[in-house]
Amino acid sequence: QSEEYGEKLQDVLRIRGDSLFGILNGIDYDEFDPSKDPRIKHHYTVDSLNGKYLNKLDLQKELGLEENRNKPLLGFIGRLVDQKGLDLMTDVMDYIMMFDVQFVLLGTGDPKYEEFFRKFGERYPKRTAIRITFDVELAQRIYAGCDIFLMPSKYEPCGLGQMYSLRYGTVPVVRYTGGLADTVFEYDPEKMEGNGFGFKEYRPGDLLMAISKAVFYYTRRKEHWERIMKNGMSMDLSWNRSAREYIKIYNEALKRARGY
Repeated sequence: QSEEYGEKLQDVLRIRGDSLFGILNGIDYDEFDPSKDPRIKHHYTVDSLNGKYLNKLDLQKELGLEENRNKPLLGFIGRLVDQKGLDLMTDVMDYIMMFDVQFVLLGTGDPKYEEFFRKFGERYPKRTAIRITFDVELAQRIYAGCDIFLMPSKYEPCGLGQMYSLRYGTVPVVRYTGGLADTVFEYDPEKMEGNGFGFKEYRPGDLLMAISKAVFYYTRRKEHWERIMKNGMSMDLSWNRSAREYIKIYNEALKRARGY
């Protein structure tokens, strides 16, 4: 309903705002299930996370990174295009590496971003793994093995990457826009509620601040980190939830059509 996204229909959308409803995508809980996913070696659940840590060590070994459970491992999976926030990421990657983290990227897209990350990987050969391709099997191992998942999208109608990461206990750092704002909630250490970290304004510094906050909790607040992981894994992101929302809206439409 804003001028930025309304495509000249924002006035109509505002007038009809009470007739507009948004329903999030769901993910297949049989296919994306860390307790039985055949694409990962070590299975785990929200109540038993040891397999998560073993998957991280396996992923580090596979990618040629130092096998260190305590070193934050950040991941990005997706198209290398402006919409996914790549312009922000390229501005801050060198600063991110100052946090003594590891980074893995999987994806293809705009040649300028492919070239940027190839050169970036050459600058940090022992701490990064840059895979300019797409590999479904590797993607699953990244979701299961990383600690932090980056998704700083310029816009995102719904998004699936953050849902996969939450399902696998990998904490998302996102820009609060579209479906990302509906699925990722800033962690509150006093209430121990929330499942990730994020930022609102589309600025490199804001992305860097959100990542630094996530890294701080991972390295300095382990008891909170596990709670964040479990909060995400406990969410219902299944198609069953989405189906219930559809049924609710259809019932509401029937009531309006019948005049009650």
